[in-house]
Amino acid sequence: MEHPENSSEYAGLQVNSGVEQPSIINPYLRRMRQRRQELPAGEMVEGILKGNTTILSQAVTLVESVNPQHQAKAQEVIAKCLPYSGKSIRVGISGVPGAGKSTSIDAFGIHVLKEYGGRLAVLAIDPSSERTKGSILGDKTRMEKLAVHPDSFIRPSPTAGSLGGVARKTRETIILCEAAGYDKIFVETVGVGQSETACHSMVDFFLLLQVAGTGDELQGIKRGIMEISDGIVINKCDGDNVDRCHMAATNFRNALHFFPASESGWMPKVLCYSGFFGTGIKEIWDMIYEYVSFTRQNGYFDYRRNEQAKYWMYETINEQLRLSFYNNPVIKAQLQGAEQAVLEGRQTSFVAAQNLLDRYLLEVRSQQ
Repeated sequence: MEHPENSSEYAGLQVNSGVEQPSIINPYLRRMRQRRQELPAGEMVEGILKGNTTILSQAVTLVESVNPQHQAKAQEVIAKCLPYSGKSIRVGISGVPGAGKSTSIDAFGIHVLKEYGGRLAVLAIDPSSERTKGSILGDKTRMEKLAVHPDSFIRPSPTAGSLGGVARKTRETIILCEAAGYDKIFVETVGVGQSETACHSMVDFFLLLQVAGTGDELQGIKRGIMEISDGIVINKCDGDNVDRCHMAATNFRNALHFFPASESGWMPKVLCYSGFFGTGIKEIWDMIYEYVSFTRQNGYFDYRRNEQAKYWMYETINEQLRLSFYNNPVIKAQLQGAEQAVLEGRQTSFVAAQNLLDRYLLEVRSQQ
């Protein structure tokens, strides 16, 4: 349709016809909908052994999936990668929120890659929302230097409401990363209690990050977490906080003397450092390598690895039994009725649970 403004009676006015408006449908929609081709287990293992990070990420996704088919494929990949694993140094890093875990991992990682070479994998466990079940998975954004380093691999994983499950998947991810050639593994915990024990059961050295100058320093001296720590580091030792950090380090050293000696024979050290300025990092890594050398000489390093493998065997049995129980069709049909009986006071929780377990065991026997 012609614009009336272009008529000769309107001198000096002219309106162009304009450009053709693009379609409201995304032209790349069909291309985006194309599903990524899934590699067979054999090709996936081959890609992992070559150090292909894309294929490694796909394998980790399979490990984290709850789909039974994905789990079966993931276990096949893990079994084939297992002979190539076990040649790394696994370091667990924990601390209260705000202690600087992600910043410290970024500083530690850059230092160890620069001074010792090799490849580094960072496995971060991120807490999930109890309401939405979602996770931010933003740890990678706080590791600015490691995120762009060619020899690093950062993989955040959500707890998804199951700490034991994600811990098991993290251990399986460690096997995949070691098979891919990563000789240094960092495992960052959620930092809220039980996760520390799960992390301790899959690493060689457990590092606890603390901060000073935040109030009552005795709050950081907790027996459970202190007993499993192989090293304690006071972060943010810079500026006006230096004296407080050294005072806190003295308190931690004094507290460690009241704890029983560890099985390894190693006496945990307490160091101060600044993640912001990068001071004291060398001393921390000297401590870690001294611990590894010490435990390898007295045989505790291999003993701990074997104990961890046995521990995760039993943990896997417990989880598989739990999944088998809740996925049983008979239990699914009776579970809501038992729950209603408990809520109405017709049965106690213990009686209802025992009845369900007896019914499950009867069902299992009938299938044999």
